[in-house]
Amino acid sequence: MTNDLADDLTDDLTDDLSDEETAIDSDPVSLSLFEGDEGGLSVEQRRTLVLLLKHRYISAALQPTEWQTLLRSQRLLKSRLNDVFLDLHIDLHYEVAFKRQAVAEGGERFPTLLHDVAYTREETILLVLLRQRFRSERANGLEIVLVDRDNLVENVAHFRPEYATDLSGDARKAAAAVDSLAKARVLLKTSDPDRFRISAVIEVLLSVERLGELLDWLREENRVDATAPLTAPHLEPLV
Repeated sequence: MTNDLADDLTDDLTDDLSDEETAIDSDPVSLSLFEGDEGGLSVEQRRTLVLLLKHRYISAALQPTEWQTLLRSQRLLKSRLNDVFLDLHIDLHYEVAFKRQAVAEGGERFPTLLHDVAYTREETILLVLLRQRFRSERANGLEIVLVDRDNLVENVAHFRPEYATDLSGDARKAAAAVDSLAKARVLLKTSDPDRFRISAVIEVLLSVERLGELLDWLREENRVDATAPLTAPHLEPLV
C-alpha cells in the first residue's frame, strides 16, 4: 500500500509539472514595450523599421546590426512598409536597402509619406561624377573611394555653360550640392571635414542607362541658350 501511494503521488506531481510546462510553452512571448502597446514587432525589428523610414537608406557598412535584422525579417518589414504604400528595395551585392513609393498597376497615385524633391543641376552633375569615379576606382581594385570637396567643386565648374558668368554664385551652388549629398549620405563623412567617402548606394541610384541619359542632358544643356527652359531627366530620389 505504501509503495502504491508513493507511486500515485509521484504520478500526480509529474502530471502537475507537465501541465505547468505546457502552459508556459503555449503562452506567447509578449512584444509589448509600453502600456497599451499592440505592436507585433520585436524591439530590434522596430528599430530597423524606424531607420528605414527615417533615413534615405541603410547599409551593412553603416548599420550592421540593423542590416542583419533586415535580412532575417525581410518579409515582415516589407509588409509594414507596404501598409503605408511604400516598397522595400534590397541590393545584396552592394548591401544597401531603401524604401520607394509604391506604384499601382493601373497607375493610380497612392498617398505618400515621402517628399519627392528634385535634385538641382549641380547635384545631378555631382551624382554623375561620383558614379563615374566610384566605378573607375572599384575597377582598379579600391574598396574605399575618397574624394575631396575642392576637387568636386572644380569638376562641377567644368560643366558650366559658356554663357554662365556668375562664377562665385556657381561655386556656392556647387559647394551646397556637396553638402546636400553628404546629408543624403551619398557622400560619407570622414575624419577630415573636406574629404568624403563615396557610398556604394551611388551604384544602385544610377544605372548605366540613367547615367547615359544624364550625360546627354548635361551636354545638351551646355549648348542651348540661357533663356531656353530646361528640365532634367527624372531621377528617382532616395527619400
